[in-house]
Amino acid sequence: MFSAFERMVAFRYLRARRQEGFVSVIAAFSLVGIALGVGTLIVVMSVMNGFREELLDRILGLNGHMMIYAEATPFTDYDKVAGALGAIPGVIAAAPMIEGQVMATSRTGATGALVRGLRGADLAKYPLVAASIKAGSIDGFQKGEGIIVGDRLAARLGVAVGGQITLISPQGNPTVMGVVPRARAFTVVGTFNVGMYEYDSSFVYMPLDLAQLYFKLPGTVTGVEVMTDNPDEIMRFAMAAHEAVGPGYRVIDWRQTNSHFFTALEVERNVMFIILALIVLVAAFNIIAGLIMVVKDKGRDIAIMRTMGATRGQIMRIFFMNGAAIGIVGTLVGLGLGVAFALNIDSIKTWLEGLTGTELFAPEVRFLTQLPAKIEAGEVVTVVVMALGLSLLATIYPSWRAARLDPVEALRYE
Repeated sequence: MFSAFERMVAFRYLRARRQEGFVSVIAAFSLVGIALGVGTLIVVMSVMNGFREELLDRILGLNGHMMIYAEATPFTDYDKVAGALGAIPGVIAAAPMIEGQVMATSRTGATGALVRGLRGADLAKYPLVAASIKAGSIDGFQKGEGIIVGDRLAARLGVAVGGQITLISPQGNPTVMGVVPRARAFTVVGTFNVGMYEYDSSFVYMPLDLAQLYFKLPGTVTGVEVMTDNPDEIMRFAMAAHEAVGPGYRVIDWRQTNSHFFTALEVERNVMFIILALIVLVAAFNIIAGLIMVVKDKGRDIAIMRTMGATRGQIMRIFFMNGAAIGIVGTLVGLGLGVAFALNIDSIKTWLEGLTGTELFAPEVRFLTQLPAKIEAGEVVTVVVMALGLSLLATIYPSWRAARLDPVEALRYE
């Protein structure tokens, strides 16, 4: 497609002489701009994808994929409902559950907490919790010997496995002196860490029978939580759950519960893509400016090549190749930098924190304890194609202008 003559001249123009240093600087800035734009886009998209996947895994790993509530309280036939839901193909667990807010206290502190009452066999079916036990074991929980708490909650209260935490419920006991908050001490038989600060610092798992006694809900539960093997097909499971339990029950899936959260993430991701794509666009304009300056500077050379028999097509291809080389090299450099940065982003974060002595990624602010990144091949291809497309489009006008240059006029003004 390109002759040896065209390639030789095009790459010769990329190595500007000393008096043409300013043109070379513009070309370098264009290359750096495209590389930074492509690399930044890849890193940001990877981090956003990583955040979404990690949050989804952790939120659904602890909260389940569906909740079934009785429209008429109390919810007493929960075993029957759980059995009907468990028979649906693809349902991993259907767990009767009690949920309530409490104040957790110890000798060293106090904090708010969320109690979730589950049977030991059901808790074992939650792979995220079962695999995240850091101290103690789930055996004591299954035997009804105590509670399992997040390790950050235990650290805040200064309690280890074997210690006791007092839970105070706002739903108190009526006495002659008025309503007295209900308080009871529980032994900690295990701690867990799922890597999400909000859960590790506030969740308390309690055996279902103890939760029924503590919250004074004998023979009843708050709802039945359902775990499936594919949360992306939750609509199918929700329809099957409606058919299985019949009328008188409400089915709420994870999309309804967390729709605002994941919608906000998606909007933020799209806006970041648009904003960062402008970096590549600005670099493309730099290519246009740089090539126009090269054409102006090389007017005499163009005129001489035309008088020696070079066609307008050859002239156009020379300058097209000149600009395309900047775009292609910049895109490839940005691709390498972006992928390398995304793959090692947590190590880079740790190194920067050690270098600056500051915490760049506070888990209590950003939910997760690690900075996640997930590179999706489709998005990387989209970024690369976009950058190459803008770079090649940016070379068309300067190349056309060079091809339309009149040799007589160019030599007259030299």
